[in-house]
Amino acid sequence: MHLLIPAAGIGRRMGSDRNKLLLCLRSQSLISWTLLAAEASHQISWVGIIAQPSDWSDLKENLASLSLTKPIQLIVGGTTRQESVYNGLQALPNAAKQVLIHDGARCLATPKLLDRCAEEIRHCSGLIAAVPVKDTIKVVDTAKMIQSTPDRRNLWAAQTPQAFDVEQLKQCHEVARRQGWEVTDDAALFERCGLTVKIVEGEETNLKLTTPVDLAIAEFILQQRLQNVTT
Repeated sequence: MHLLIPAAGIGRRMGSDRNKLLLCLRSQSLISWTLLAAEASHQISWVGIIAQPSDWSDLKENLASLSLTKPIQLIVGGTTRQESVYNGLQALPNAAKQVLIHDGARCLATPKLLDRCAEEIRHCSGLIAAVPVKDTIKVVDTAKMIQSTPDRRNLWAAQTPQAFDVEQLKQCHEVARRQGWEVTDDAALFERCGLTVKIVEGEETNLKLTTPVDLAIAEFILQQRLQNVTT
């Protein structure tokens, strides 16, 4: 299975002047944790990292320190996540039939989650990892007045990996480029093209690291995992 990792952002909300995926978490960069999960996955056989060329030198240093056995390809990132994924799709090997797309900022995803998504995409055309919403959600207008309260039982918080049939996703991206659509994830693009997307239960610890507080939480999660392994 082929895996694309969008990693072309800056991370301004993290308060960093560099790509946040190069920040350190328990002696490893954030992107390194994601790559180690891909290395440990039984299903992933190829990884493409979509990043700005200005980060490639640092990324190559990270890769050299990890001694990974699976092929890793660096791909030029775009100005948006959507453009980066488009570039990644064009760089996939011709043999790729399905693809997993996993945000580098979700560096706590486990190999088991990657494997479950990789196995499930063989039986559908599109899926996302997601978890049930715990909080009550309010829909508000521009004046911040509540308009409605959706039934929480029908709400799921989207995560990554997301996985798709490669040809169908490529077609959706071409439609988006022609129509000028801008979406925040590939599942939304699939939906807009009238295609179905399945939910695969994600992991509560599969956080998107966006702020310094998220880094502190990630540190705690990794410490708990280490304790569970050693006890």
